[in-house]
Amino acid sequence: MAESKRTSRRKPRHTDPEICPVEAALSRIGGKWKGVIVLRLLVRKRRFNELLRSLPGCTQRMLTNQLRELEADGLVHREVYREVPPRVEYSLTDMGRDLEPVIRAMCEWGQRHIQGVEPDFTRAMAKAA
Repeated sequence: MAESKRTSRRKPRHTDPEICPVEAALSRIGGKWKGVIVLRLLVRKRRFNELLRSLPGCTQRMLTNQLRELEADGLVHREVYREVPPRVEYSLTDMGRDLEPVIRAMCEWGQRHIQGVEPDFTRAMAKAA
């Protein structure tokens, strides 16, 4: 029941196969934090507080919501370890890892056009580590 309650509040996803593919992709990965979360998880799996600390300005509630949406969309995997205290780690699924060329292109575009530096995805990945 909690699962249906969670998904009922979400914006409806596009199901029409004729929809613009860019709009469909942005409905899954658009927003202020999702791309950065994916970038952080491309480097390695992370625990919640580690992700939160790496996203200055992101609230705990916002990160929780973004991770839930990414998980519901099949991009992020949430692994709960049965130990005391409980440990939860987030990682990318195969579909989430398929976003690497998209994140790479966005990163290089931002470096070139916003930061005014020579594009270097390796440098961005090192900062995300």
